Amino acid sequence: MPERVEVRWHGRGGQGTVTAAKVFADACLSGGRYVQAFPEYGPERSGAPLKAYNRISDTELRMHCPVVHPGVVVVADATLLDGIDVTEGAPDNAVFIVNTAKDPKEMREKLKASAAQKVFTIDATKIAIDCFGRPMPNSPLVGTLAKVTGIVSLETILDDVKKSFGKKFSQKIIDGNLEAAKRGYEEVREG
Repeated sequence: MPERVEVRWHGRGGQGTVTAAKVFADACLSGGRYVQAFPEYGPERSGAPLKAYNRISDTELRMHCPVVHPGVVVVADATLLDGIDVTEGAPDNAVFIVNTAKDPKEMREKLKASAAQKVFTIDATKIAIDCFGRPMPNSPLVGTLAKVTGIVSLETILDDVKKSFGKKFSQKIIDGNLEAAKRGYEEVREG
């Protein structure tokens, strides 16, 4: 892993995107890294586009601003690709993770990704519905991000999902989110 990784999340209000950024940051913190996780909201309503950010580093983080050159871009809702340039500021070696049932090659074309950029897809919404009955792709995407970046282990992710969700939800929901994170880790496709 590079000394510092910056992640920009694109999602819609109500999809758990901000929670996903927080859970991923908590797992990285548990893994001994310095972290930041913070949202950027527009109109605060369900379904409205939003961004969230992570910075993960081996050294202390002193900058406190939005991520403008993300090494990793996570798109929690593929419908955002029709109206938002999720590639903005992404370097030539950026990694894109898109929540979709579509093939990674199709997403590569839609993103107009360069040959050096990597594109991954995961049907996180289907996994979430299968595992806990709600179309909230956050847990599968956290598992996918762990797999794609190698920043943190699946075990650390699962421990942090337990901690984060254990305060608010029943054991059935916690178990469903754990399974969703595992499947996100295992089912991601590269193209």
